[in-house]
Formats: sequence, C-alpha cells, structure tokens
Amino acid sequence: MSRPVSPTIDPGLDLFQEIDRLRREMNAVILAHYYQEPDIQDVADHVGDSLALSQIAAGSKADVIVFAGVHFMAETAKILNPETLVLLPDLAAGCSLADGCPDEEFAAFLAEYPEHTVVSYINCSAATKARSDLICTSGNALKIVGSIPSDRPVVFAPDRHLGRWVGEQLGREMVLWDGSCEVHEQFSERKLVELKALHPGAVVAAHPECTEAVLQHADHIGSTAGLLAFARSTPAEKVIVVTEPGIIHQMKRASPGKIFLPVPGADESCSCNECPYMRLNTLEKLYLCMRDRTPEIRLDRALGERALIPIRRMLELSR
Repeated sequence: MSRPVSPTIDPGLDLFQEIDRLRREMNAVILAHYYQEPDIQDVADHVGDSLALSQIAAGSKADVIVFAGVHFMAETAKILNPETLVLLPDLAAGCSLADGCPDEEFAAFLAEYPEHTVVSYINCSAATKARSDLICTSGNALKIVGSIPSDRPVVFAPDRHLGRWVGEQLGREMVLWDGSCEVHEQFSERKLVELKALHPGAVVAAHPECTEAVLQHADHIGSTAGLLAFARSTPAEKVIVVTEPGIIHQMKRASPGKIFLPVPGADESCSCNECPYMRLNTLEKLYLCMRDRTPEIRLDRALGERALIPIRRMLELSR
C-alpha cells in the first residue's frame, strides 16, 4: 500500500538518492531491522536482527547512527555510543514488550527474587536493562541463559513465551515476567494448521515469541536471522513464516525460487501479523530525520552507563 508523501518533501525528489547524499555528508550509518518495509531495507547499510544490529552499533565509527527500527533498538545503540547522534525516524515506534515492563513494577517484582540472576530480553527499556545482570536476544538466549551456573535461580523478562521456550530447551525452570509481543501472540494456531493443509510439504519457520500452541507445529524455531538461514537452507519449496512478514523481503532475495507464506493474525479485519510500531517508519520519515537531524534519542548518562554493563556482558558471550 502506498503512503502519502509528507507535504514538506518535494514530490520530485528521488528519496533514495537524497538519503544516500545525506548519508555521505553526515558520515552516517543506516541500520534497519528485518521487519522494516522493503524500501527501507534496500536503502540501509545493514539489515539484521537485534543481535547483529547491536554488534554493528557497538563497533560503529560513524558520526551519526540512523536506526530504522523501534525505540528500544535505537536506545540500545545510544547506550553503546553515548557521544554519537542517534536518530529514529519516528519516536512513536515503540514495543509492546518494552511498554509492558514499567520500571517501578519491574523493580517491585525483582525485590521478591533478590538471589536471582536477572536476564532481560533486549526488547525492553534502558531502565529494565539497567536492572538486569545479562541481556539476551532471541538469537543468543539459549547461550546466555546456558552460561549461568545451573544452581543459580533465574528471572527472565519481559517475554514469557521466549522465556518458556528457553527454559524447555535447557531443562531449566525460570521465574518469568508476564509479558508478550502483541504481534507474535496474535498468530492463530487454527490458521497455521489450515495453511499446512493447503500446502502439504511446506515447512514451518516460527519465532520463539509465538505461543506454545503455535510453536508445536514448527519445523524450525529461531530468531529472525535464524529463520532467514533456515529458509535459505531448507530443500522445501514452500515455507510458512510465523513472524512479522517484513522478513519475507530478505527471504525472497536469498531464495527467489521458493514460495513464502505468511500466517495471518487472528483478526481477519486487520493486518495483525504486521508490527504497527515497525511500520510507523517510512522512507519519507527516514529522509526527514536525516535532513533535519531529528528525532534524536536522548538518554540519561548514568542510566545509560548502568544499562551498558549487561549489554557488554551479552556481546562478550556472543563472540
């Protein structure tokens, strides 16, 4: 679906050329998550999942980081680069997981488990990160939690579905914060089963933020980067994709001869399988944020320094 161009932009501008010009003039790097719209993925310097983009941000020498993703991602880049200008095309691009773990409530929750090691999924605010011992992504959660001695109790936040899956894979009980991704929780088991029936021989690739009922049908469970690798390597001609469908753009580029089938959300009246926050970013907003050098991610320095400690631990364990 085409989006209206902002009235502050000359409709005759070639936005791809203008973004490229600004990138060079600003010495900027554009990072985009797999869930961004195809145009943004195509203009980005790097497209990846949260782990890969965090690693790239950690090693960035750019004067400006433009993060086409959601707020916690850009905030993580700011934590890693406190002196660098970090831009986000739309500050309203949030995350239900981050929003669902308010700092005061999380602090009260952790007070009940003072002897526990706190592992927080990167899909959380800087305040939640600052209260954590370790950060993880869906791509390294098994490795991060597995690095903790088995006799140490663990709190896992904020995604209960990812936490449950990690605990099952490692045979480990964890205390779970009761949070979830509003998109991944929407995927319908019934519609997934219907798709499998319509496409015999298709394999199912699912993100671990999905519910247990959905994951039981998956041939492969993994992060967005893991799903992309599976889609590329599987001999199956059809792949049923149970995550935000923005990743299908990269799947098609890597495997043009295969068919990728997105699972719809439970509500047929909306595009509930698309992340409404990720889709707030547009090519027009990307251009405007670079042209005007705003919106900028700002972060209290002391908070950023505390949040950096568990992020650095994650990056060290992920080498």
